Amino acid sequence: MPGAPNRPPGNTPPPPPVPAVAVPPEKKVLRRLAPSRVTLSLDIWRGAPSSDLVAPLERAEAAYTAGDWREATSQLDALAVRLHEPRWPTIPEPFRSLRVAIPFPQPPQWNPELQMAPADREAVHDRKTAELQLSLARSSIEFAGAKNLETADLAAPIERAAAVLAGPGVDPAFYELIDPIWEAIRARVPMPKPPGARGPPPAAAPSPPEEA
Repeated sequence: MPGAPNRPPGNTPPPPPVPAVAVPPEKKVLRRLAPSRVTLSLDIWRGAPSSDLVAPLERAEAAYTAGDWREATSQLDALAVRLHEPRWPTIPEPFRSLRVAIPFPQPPQWNPELQMAPADREAVHDRKTAELQLSLARSSIEFAGAKNLETADLAAPIERAAAVLAGPGVDPAFYELIDPIWEAIRARVPMPKPPGARGPPPAAAPSPPEEA
């Protein structure tokens, strides 16, 4: 009949997937670098985290400043491995998420994400990553405020970012709000110092001269 489809219903090919927007490497590094700086500044370290932790962060900072994103990522990976060692104090959430992920062994069929289509699985991963970024940013702002650092200008952006993330998917506008927050946190939170870099102890007061 006129107007009938040329092929049976149900055989229409699916629309091509929407290509993912490539994340600039410097943004990927920044989103790990700034919260890592806060993590090593938490009170659990008593003001002086181990040099085993500070050294890879310092190298990551130097590589980031030099524009060497590959080296910065490598050093952040090294820090993530170090943070998972059991000898350290318990790192609070959400900063614990910066440790390297070591999932428990489980049969593949126990992981529901493996049953998803690749595009759906990627969407779930993107959503989890964005929610973690929001949580890390909130906690970092709270930490900075508790240390009497300037945070008043970050209150409105973090709430706007939360409102954007409340919608479906992950709108690019979310990271347009989050990334400037990370730049501010990185600029305002001092780099942590290992125990040997805290400076010499204060000089003892001179003793009074003995009487003749």
